[in-house]
This record gives sequence, C-alpha cells and structure tokens, in this order.
Amino acid sequence: MINHQIKIDFKEYPSVLELSEPFQSLCNEAIKALSGSHSPYSKFRVGAALLLQSGKILHGSNQENVAYPSGLCAERVALFNWGANHSGDPIVAMAVTAQTDEFEIMQPVASCGACLQVMAECEKMQEKPFEIILFLSDGPVWVMPGVDSFLPFLFFEKRLGGES
Repeated sequence: MINHQIKIDFKEYPSVLELSEPFQSLCNEAIKALSGSHSPYSKFRVGAALLLQSGKILHGSNQENVAYPSGLCAERVALFNWGANHSGDPIVAMAVTAQTDEFEIMQPVASCGACLQVMAECEKMQEKPFEIILFLSDGPVWVMPGVDSFLPFLFFEKRLGGES
C-alpha cells in the first residue's frame, strides 16, 4: 500500500477590503449579480462575476426551477456565457458569493462539483488557471489559485477528444 496526501493552496483574508482594488471591484460585481437570482425554492441566492483579460465583467446568478434538475448554478451561468460569447478573452478571476434570509452563512460557500468541472474545462480551454474568490460580503474571503485547489483529480480523458 502507498499512502498519498493531497494539500490544497488558498489564501484567507478577513474581508473583501484586504483584496486588491480589481478584486474588490469584482466582488462588488458578484454582489450585484445576486439581484438576478431566481431562487424561490431554496431562498439561497448566489452571484458570480468573471473578470476577463480585457477588463470586461460577466455576471451569473443561480436560476432555480420547480423541476430542480432544470436549474443552474451562478458559476455555470457566468462560465457558459463566457464560453458562448467571450472565449477569446481569457478569464483572470471569478468571484462568487451567497446570501439567504433563512440562516446566517458563516464562511464562504464552495462551488458544487458540476461547477468545479466546468471551471476545469474553462481553464483547459484557455490553457491557464484563473483565480477563484469565494467570499461573504461581511466576512471571510478565500482566494484559490485555480480549480485544482478544489478538485485535484480533474476528469479529463484525452481519448474522448480524439487524442491517443
């Protein structure tokens, strides 16, 4: 038997105010994106904002549906917008935040596995990672240098794309 250990790398800041100005602005854009959330069932609003290399900002918010599997997370809304309309303009960073009136959120909320896999695909498409900022508007901030900080065993099968 071989015992392996995986470590992740991320930075934690006490508040958004500790971030660089561009990342503070990106977090403010993610907060703005919360207003587009359609979350009548969970009442859990999620907002995402992408900073592209050109300086353009793309927004995403979670979109629920009474047929639950038909909904989509904020991260994928923003990332699919990028892939469909802006894939030639690389993603520099993504900020994600969540709010609810139902309970107090004590720490940043991590993205689901499906969103992490889409982030991985986007990093692969642009051939470089982007920073991921998870934060609370009045609390801690986590900054990851790329999706492999969350998902060290990414699913990529080269043979699915015709490579050997």
